[in-house]
Amino acid sequence: MSTDRLRINNEIRAQELRVIGANGENLGVLSLSAALEAAKTAGRDLIEISPSAVPPVAKIMDYGKFEYERSKKEKVAKAKVKVSETKEVQIKVGTGDHDMGLKAKKAAEWLAEGHRVRAELFLKGRYKGMEEVFLKERLGRFLKLIPCAYKVAEPVARSPKGFAAVIERDLIAQAKRDKNHPVDVSAETKPTT
Repeated sequence: MSTDRLRINNEIRAQELRVIGANGENLGVLSLSAALEAAKTAGRDLIEISPSAVPPVAKIMDYGKFEYERSKKEKVAKAKVKVSETKEVQIKVGTGDHDMGLKAKKAAEWLAEGHRVRAELFLKGRYKGMEEVFLKERLGRFLKLIPCAYKVAEPVARSPKGFAAVIERDLIAQAKRDKNHPVDVSAETKPTT
């Protein structure tokens, strides 16, 4: 939706308009002067709602009410738009399996919220001289720990701090995964002895 101000009454330039009446009825194609007269008779404004149509479409209604409804629709549309960020998770060559598991769970939470995740293998000092194949494998091992379906948006590549990859959630793969591996609720609720 556009927040541009629409032309009303004498601002309308088209000489012929397809006019919709105050009660939603189609008044047909009228000249500009006849359409303005019909709006004046109804005690409302003539609003050009579709200027690019041939002939342009105009509606007879109260302009204040029209603007109010349009702004309400725009607010609802903005509320439905979810802002997605790129979150970052960083591991090092010496990061333990438990810590990598915790970071993988956090990455899965971010993916579930709809964010992209940049996984980075941070290298400092002598680690920068290590074999590239080993370092890429280390980052790949971390990515395999992430417990939800994802797709690789940017594959593992050198970054200023080491190696990085960007992943985002894959709803189709997740749906297939959930279908093939249904959660056994009874196993979760059983007390352990």
